[in-house]
Amino acid sequence: MKNPCIIVQSNMEVLLNVDSELHHEARDAIAPFTELVKSPEHFHTYSISHLSLWNAASTGMTASDVLERLKKYSTYEIPAAVATEVTEYMGRYGTLRLTIKDGNLVLECDSEPLFLELCRRKELQGYIETFTSKSSAIVSPFVRGKLKILLTELGFPVQDLAGYIKGDPLNIELRQTLANSGEKFTLRDYQKDAAQVFYASGSEKGGSGVIVLPCGSGKTIIGMAAMALVKAHTLILTPSVTAARQWIREILQKTNLTKEQVKEYSGDVKEIGQVTIATYQILTQRRKKNNGQLAMDNGEFSNFSIFSAQKWGLMIYDEVHLLPAPVFRFSANMQATRRLGLTATLVREDHKETEVFSLIGPKKFDIPWRVLEAQGWIAQAKCHEIRVGMNTELRMAYAVASPREKIAISGCNPEKFEIVKKLLEKHSEENDRILIIGQYIEQLENLAKEINTPLITGKTPNKERDIIYDSFRNGEIRILMVSKVGNFAIDLPDASVLIQISGTFGSRQEEAQRLGRVLRPKKDGRPALFYSIVTKDSKEQEFAMNRQLFLAEQGYGYEIITTFS
Repeated sequence: MKNPCIIVQSNMEVLLNVDSELHHEARDAIAPFTELVKSPEHFHTYSISHLSLWNAASTGMTASDVLERLKKYSTYEIPAAVATEVTEYMGRYGTLRLTIKDGNLVLECDSEPLFLELCRRKELQGYIETFTSKSSAIVSPFVRGKLKILLTELGFPVQDLAGYIKGDPLNIELRQTLANSGEKFTLRDYQKDAAQVFYASGSEKGGSGVIVLPCGSGKTIIGMAAMALVKAHTLILTPSVTAARQWIREILQKTNLTKEQVKEYSGDVKEIGQVTIATYQILTQRRKKNNGQLAMDNGEFSNFSIFSAQKWGLMIYDEVHLLPAPVFRFSANMQATRRLGLTATLVREDHKETEVFSLIGPKKFDIPWRVLEAQGWIAQAKCHEIRVGMNTELRMAYAVASPREKIAISGCNPEKFEIVKKLLEKHSEENDRILIIGQYIEQLENLAKEINTPLITGKTPNKERDIIYDSFRNGEIRILMVSKVGNFAIDLPDASVLIQISGTFGSRQEEAQRLGRVLRPKKDGRPALFYSIVTKDSKEQEFAMNRQLFLAEQGYGYEIITTFS
C-alpha cells in the first residue's frame, strides 16, 4: 500500500510534504541518510549526500534499506540515477579497510584495479610503505588519521578495523545510588544502547564514533557509561571551564571515582589524573617564543605533547560539532585511542563534517528529538519568532549601511527591549525561570541595566559564573542573562523560558544549542518556551530562516508573531 508523502528528485533531493499525516513517520525514516536543506511551509527539502550515505552505511544500513524507505513513502518512482548513486556510494563504504596484520597497519581493498588506481594518485604518494599484495599495503601508523581524511575526500572512506590500544586500566563503575543524595540511578534504555553501540563489545567495529542526541537527554551520562565499559584512563575535552566542572560534578556523583582520580586541566587549574577533563582552549593554546610572540611552527601548540604522552584508553569530545581545527590535528595523531564524540547536532558552520567523520568516527547512534519528547525524556518545546519593526531613524541608518553593519543594526534594534519586558511580565505570574541570550555585549549590558538582572559574558570570572549559575539553579534569581558563552554545556534544569535577542548570523547549530538550554524535563511538566526576537524586513529575518533549519528537521515549527502585546 502506497503512502505518498515524499518526492525523490534526480538531483538527490527529497521533498517532504509536511501537510501529510505521515510526514513525521517519513521524516524519521529518511533522517539517517539525509540532511535538511530548507524548510518553508508545505514542503521541506532534504539532500542525500555521499557523507550522509556513508554515515548510514557505518550503522549497518544498506543501499536496499535506503531505497526501500524511499519507495515506501514516495509519490512517484525513484529516479534511476538516484538508485544508482545510492547503491554505488553506499557500496564504497568498507571497500577500503585498515587492519592490523603481523603487527603492521595494513590498508587493504576489495578491488585490485581500484587499489592500484588510488595508490597511483599523487595525493597518496608517501603514505604507502610496502605492498603486501596487489590489493594491500603496509602504511605507517602515524598517518592513520591523515590517510582516512584523504581517502574520504577522494570518495572512498576507509572502514577502520585496526583496533585500539587498551590504555592504562581504570576501575570505574556507575553507581546505583547518587553520591550525597542517595537517589536511585539507572541508565535509560537509549543511554545503554548508545554506549553499547559505541563500544560494540570491545570489538574493532566499535570504539570510534559520534552519538547525536538533544540537549538535556543525558549525553554526559552516556560518556560515563562508555568509560565504565572501556575501563581505562580517559581524556575528556570540553568547550569551556564551566562544562569541564559540570563533567567533574557528574562523574563524582554518578561513578565510584574520587576527587583524587578526576582532575581539571584548564586555564585555571592544570592537573592530570586518571580521568582528565580539559578545555579545547587549553589544548589549542599556542606556546610562546623567547621574545613573547606566539610560535607558528609545527610545535606551536604547547599542550599537545602533554596530553599525547599519556596512555589514554578513551577520549571523549563534548560538543564535538565545536571542535576547533587544531584539535583535528591532535586527533589525527590519536587514532589508536578510542574516540567518542557527543553532540546535539553534527551541523558545522565551517563545513568540516568530513573531518569529524574521518577522525572522530561516523555517526553511531541518534534518536529524533520529538521521539524523546514523546517519551518524556526532554521537555515539550514551543518555538515562537517575534518580528519587530525599526523606527524611522534606525530604518534610514539601516538603508545606507554596509551589509555587515546591517546585521549589527538589525540585531541590536532597541525595539527588542520592550518585547523582552513584555515577555518578562507575561511569565512573572507563572514563576518561570527565564534565560535571556544574545550576541552583542553592549546590547546585553544595556538590557541588563534596564531590567536589573545578572549578566554572564566571556569576561566573567569562572568563580563568579559558578556562583551566579548556582543562584539560578536554587531559585535565588529567576532571570539570568548570558552572552554566547551560554550556547552550550550549561546544566540549568529548571529553566523553562529562553528569550533570544540576537544570534550569530545564520548559525543552525547555535539555534539548536540555545533551544537545548531549556529542554530538560520540568518537575511540574511545564513545556519549554523559546522566543526569538527578530527585526522584520532585515538581514536578521533572512538569517532566522536558515537558523531554524536544523530544528525543523527535528519536527519543530515556529509560530510567527508580528504583533505582540
